Amino acid sequence: MDYRHLGKSGLKVPVLSFGTGTFGGQGPLFSAWGSSDVEDARRLIDICLDAGVNLFDTADVYSSGASEEILGVALKGRRDKALISTKTSLPMGEGPYDAGSSRHRLLAAVDAALKRLGTDYIDLLQLHAFDAFTPIEEVLSTLDVLVRAGKLRYVGVSNFSGWQLMKSLALAERHGWPRYVAHQVYYSLVGRDYEWELMPLGLDQGVGALVWSPLGWGRLTGKIRRGQPLPEGSRLHDTAQWGPPVEQERLYAVVDALEIIARETGRTVPQIAIAWLLSRPTVSSVIIGARNEAQLRDNLGSVGWSLTKEQIRRLDEASAVMPAYPYYPYRIQEGFARINPSPV
Repeated sequence: MDYRHLGKSGLKVPVLSFGTGTFGGQGPLFSAWGSSDVEDARRLIDICLDAGVNLFDTADVYSSGASEEILGVALKGRRDKALISTKTSLPMGEGPYDAGSSRHRLLAAVDAALKRLGTDYIDLLQLHAFDAFTPIEEVLSTLDVLVRAGKLRYVGVSNFSGWQLMKSLALAERHGWPRYVAHQVYYSLVGRDYEWELMPLGLDQGVGALVWSPLGWGRLTGKIRRGQPLPEGSRLHDTAQWGPPVEQERLYAVVDALEIIARETGRTVPQIAIAWLLSRPTVSSVIIGARNEAQLRDNLGSVGWSLTKEQIRRLDEASAVMPAYPYYPYRIQEGFARINPSPV
C-alpha cells in the first residue's frame, strides 16, 4: 500500500481508505448500501489492515450512529493500528440542536461520537456540510478548543463550495486556528465537477481530497452496460434518487472506455476507475466501500500498478464535460488558458 500526506499536513494516509457506510444497515439509504454487523465488520477490517489500509471513514448519520458503534467495537484492542475519520453537521434528529456546526452542536456531537467509537480521540473530524447559520469564527474557534483538548487531531470538511472552504482557511490562518487539511468530495469518471474550482483550491492551499463514491454511485462497477437493463441486484434501484445524476450517454461512453482498458490490462472495471482517480492531482486517498470480502479484495486490486499516459488520455476524453461559467473560458479560449492553465 502506498501512503500520501493528507494535504499539507504531516499525517500520512493510505491511498485507499475504507468507508463504513455499509456498517449497520439502518434506514432506507443505508440498508441498501449494506448491513454489516460486528462480525462482518471485523473480518473486513482484518483484510484492510493486512493490506495496509488503516484509515476508516464513518459519520454520525450513517445508520443513525450504528456505523460508528460497529467500527468502534470491531477496532477494540487495535485502536492504535487505525486512523478513524468521522463526520458531523448533518441532521441527527428533528430538534433545534440536532444539526449544524454551532458550538453547542459540535461539542455535544464530538463527545457522542467518541462514546460510540469507544475511543478518546478522533484522528480526523470533517464537517459533513457547510452551516450557513453559524458564523465561521464560531465553528473554527470551537474546533480549536476540541483540538487543544486532545479530542481531535486533524480537521477537514466535506461537500463545501470553493468560497466556503477558502473563507474558512483564511479565517483559520488569521486567528491561528486549526486549518482544514482534507476535503471529502464526490469525484469520479462520471462526476468531474471537483476539477473546476475545488481542485485548484486544494493545490493552492494544500487541502487533500478524500474521494467518496469513486465508482459514480455504483455506476462503474462493470455491471451496467450499454443496451442492457439495470441488473436486478444493483443498489441503484433503491438509491439513485439520493446520488449524483449522470447523463446516460455519457455514462455509457465512460463504461465503453473502461471495458476496453480493462481488457488491455487484465484488470476489472472498478480497478481501472479507481486507478484513474489515484493519478489525479490533490487526491490523498480514495474511499472504497464493500458489502462483502469479494468486493473489498477487488477494490484493493486498484493499487500496485499504474495506467499508461495513453490510457489516462482516453479515459479523460471519454469522461470530459464542458465546465460551467466562469470556468469554461479557461478551458477553451487561448487567451484565458495562457494566463490560467488547468491543473489537470
